[in-house]
Amino acid sequence: MSVTNTIPTSSHFISLSKAVEMTTAYRADKETILATTYQNQDILANSETFNRAALDTLLAIEGCAGIRLYNGMDENLKVHAILVGVNENNEDILPTSSLIENEEDEYIAEDGQRCPPLCPPASDLNE
Repeated sequence: MSVTNTIPTSSHFISLSKAVEMTTAYRADKETILATTYQNQDILANSETFNRAALDTLLAIEGCAGIRLYNGMDENLKVHAILVGVNENNEDILPTSSLIENEEDEYIAEDGQRCPPLCPPASDLNE
């Protein structure tokens, strides 16, 4: 695993055609990368939508220079996106020990709209 102490400086943007290619390949092959026991159970989402308020809250944390996405798994084995802010040294910004038990600390976003079952309207990226 590579370790870096700075946030990547690339633009992070790709063309629509590249995005269509990648999302199409993912949808076509996502079940085949799972063990047979876990196939066809919507373990891997096609997409997950977060509202702007959640992203704005993370970006408003003092020292936040970017957002990192982790993959997590719930008790039903469904994979979920977990979002946290990162500082300019590429370190996660997490609640302090006094906030760890507080459910309303707003340092970690999860609970996005997972597809399936709640899928967005059709677009080039999800048909």
